[in-house]
Amino acid sequence: MTEPAHLTVTRAAYDTVAADYAIQLRDSLAASPFDRAMLSAFAEQVGTGPVADLGCGPGRITAHLRSLGVDAFGVDLSPGMISVARASYPDIRFDEGTITALDLPSGGLRGVVAWYSIIHTPRPLLPVVFAAFHRVLAPGGQVLLAFQVGDERKTITSAYGHAVTCEAYRLPVDLVEELLVEAGFELRARMIREAAGKETTPQAYLFGQRTAQRL
Repeated sequence: MTEPAHLTVTRAAYDTVAADYAIQLRDSLAASPFDRAMLSAFAEQVGTGPVADLGCGPGRITAHLRSLGVDAFGVDLSPGMISVARASYPDIRFDEGTITALDLPSGGLRGVVAWYSIIHTPRPLLPVVFAAFHRVLAPGGQVLLAFQVGDERKTITSAYGHAVTCEAYRLPVDLVEELLVEAGFELRARMIREAAGKETTPQAYLFGQRTAQRL
């Protein structure tokens, strides 16, 4: 089966920037109180049981969740990112994989985090991604999304000091919420904060709980 083009180009971009991405964002949570607050709330809700950080990159969010007592592991489509994550956090599990075709058992997780990892997925494929999240979560499992707010597709040609090519999508919060509900999630919290530092758009966080059935 031919791999979708957006996965191929996104993987190549993140392989290119992996080492510098990890260095430049290594301490970013320390300056992001809203990020820490949402992750802490998520950690309190999931309790015991495995949590997948999907699109984990170099593993900084996975490691932060572990520091909060969460049994977290990471999955990312970029071998370069997974290599950096394994070297940085050798005691944490990191696997290669994609959010559109998760190689995880059904109903096995207490939580899923997608921390800016849906931003490279074309909008028509978001229902596929959210259906996959629903499948791998146990009933009552939690999902936490973070993404940039907007309604546009942006072509990225440079990042973290490297020339790259990939597409990124700014997403309407109401649309993402609607798609989550259609996929079988009950929205529990949403927060939108204004852009800070070098950010150019507001940032959104959506917190949902898996219901027993999809709509």
